[in-house]
Amino acid sequence: MLEEVEHWLTRRSWSVADRPLDRLMVAKAARGTTVSVVLPALNEEETVGEIVSVIRRELMERVRLVDELVVVDSGSTDRTAAVAAAAGARVEHRDAILPRLPALPGKGEVLWRSLLVTSGDIVCFVDADLRRFSADFVSGIVGPLLTDQDLQFVKAMYDRPLHQPAAGRGPGQSGQGGQGGQGSQGGRVTELVARPLLNLHWPRLAGFVQPLGGEYAARRSLLERLPFPVGYGVELGLLVDALHTAGLDALGQVDVGVRIHRHQDERALGRMAAAIYRTAQLRLSRAHLVRPELTQFERGENGFVPRTHAVDTEERPPVREIAEYTAGRAA
Repeated sequence: MLEEVEHWLTRRSWSVADRPLDRLMVAKAARGTTVSVVLPALNEEETVGEIVSVIRRELMERVRLVDELVVVDSGSTDRTAAVAAAAGARVEHRDAILPRLPALPGKGEVLWRSLLVTSGDIVCFVDADLRRFSADFVSGIVGPLLTDQDLQFVKAMYDRPLHQPAAGRGPGQSGQGGQGGQGSQGGRVTELVARPLLNLHWPRLAGFVQPLGGEYAARRSLLERLPFPVGYGVELGLLVDALHTAGLDALGQVDVGVRIHRHQDERALGRMAAAIYRTAQLRLSRAHLVRPELTQFERGENGFVPRTHAVDTEERPPVREIAEYTAGRAA
């Protein structure tokens, strides 16, 4: 398993610098691919405007990498919606999307509903609380999906300083960042909950540097096949389900430098940890069978031919629960 992870890391991990914008634009035009960027937002008036402005300026006006920029407001009580609209985003309100189905609280609910109000072939999610935002967060993770048709799901990786780095260090700049380097990294729920769970139960995903990161892009054709946990477990759930639906080789990650954002207090982290554990538990309870099929290969005249078979997922209960068995034993 370690060899498989190391092999994946060498083939499916990149830097944002590996794919310049001009190369991405050529690939996008050649295939006619459209890109939607979604920012889920709840009371983010301080940061959402700058993120929207950077994406519009760098990736919609200077070049046309992004076709659609949508902020989905999940019930903000501040000026998030107004600030986002003024900066140039289309704002959709969570409760107005699919109103026949009452909305549940949680980030995953917003991401799931965003699929109903966007149209891009590639959907890119970006958290709305990022500071000193760089367009690399979008172009970096969208890039591999534009240039490599075998890829389905790409996550950003980055340093995540617990304290804001000094001036001159920010997103898009490689290096450790923060005060005290690795010793002051954020991502506590990642290190204490998500990474152990992934290494123990889904070791093929052990190579992801930021498995819970909120910046990732995927093909719509994959996202529409995945269940979405409605809360904090959405990132882990999508990653695990993408593995079992599309396969490890369809997943990748891109180094975009440094991520600066608001950190949560211990109580909020506890709620996140519980949701993530529960998300993992649900997937373990169904034996990972998001895709209850098995594809095998047979060599044909022109090479290997895939053969897909349904997997029997039914189970019989313990035999002691069968009346005839217990009656027979008693006799």
